Amino acid sequence: MKLMMTLLAGAVLMTQPAFADDGGRGLEISKDRKTRDTGWGDSQANMTMILRNAQGEESKRKMRLKNFEILDDGDKGLTIFDEPKDVSGTTFLSFSHIETADDQWLYLPALKRVKRISSRNKSGPFMGSEFAYEDMGSFEPEKYEFTYLRDEPCAQDLTCHVIESDPVDQFSGYTRQITWLDTEHLRPVKTEYYDRKNSLLKTLTMSEWHEYKDKYWRAALMTMQNHQNGKSTTIITHEITFDNGLKDSDFSKAALKRAR
Repeated sequence: MKLMMTLLAGAVLMTQPAFADDGGRGLEISKDRKTRDTGWGDSQANMTMILRNAQGEESKRKMRLKNFEILDDGDKGLTIFDEPKDVSGTTFLSFSHIETADDQWLYLPALKRVKRISSRNKSGPFMGSEFAYEDMGSFEPEKYEFTYLRDEPCAQDLTCHVIESDPVDQFSGYTRQITWLDTEHLRPVKTEYYDRKNSLLKTLTMSEWHEYKDKYWRAALMTMQNHQNGKSTTIITHEITFDNGLKDSDFSKAALKRAR
């Protein structure tokens, strides 16, 4: 999971003229983005999730995220919630796929059972946050149709490619996404998500980037702002390590119950 500035008004995007994809430039850039983030192996991260309601009141959750790269398919991720007490022991397992729907399961310790997240429910909120279940998988270009829109200045004095991504999954909660990728490293600086009515639903901003292994970039700060309900969720990465010796067997449904 990798997981994802100044917000451009939705109306501005809606009034942009239709652009041809310039010979598939949007797809080319998106494939390059994926290629640059290939070969990292495995990672572990300590994180804080901050939930804010429309009045700005906050609640915090401590969690750990383990990721395992699958070179011929999407990546695998295991999220373990440690605090507060009411979510402690809750674990989330995601198998991303290149073309088919992701497989996802949630273990609820209070019920002592594993719940499968169906394809039709992936637009639902992940653990009460403003992230949806479908936001929690790895980025796989095959799941979208891309349109290159333009290059323009963006946050932190960067220049960004602006790419529209239309999900091909009929059960996606989004009609389209608009993503700003910095032109040097192809890091997603900002993504706007449009709902099934094609209205701006939420915006993800990613900042405080750090480079690992002289190649792989990760954002330490991610905020998802929901424009329709006024709520937001921030995920802060405090520490991330690579080459931890994780194995494919660490990411199984059986691992959900024994994860520590």
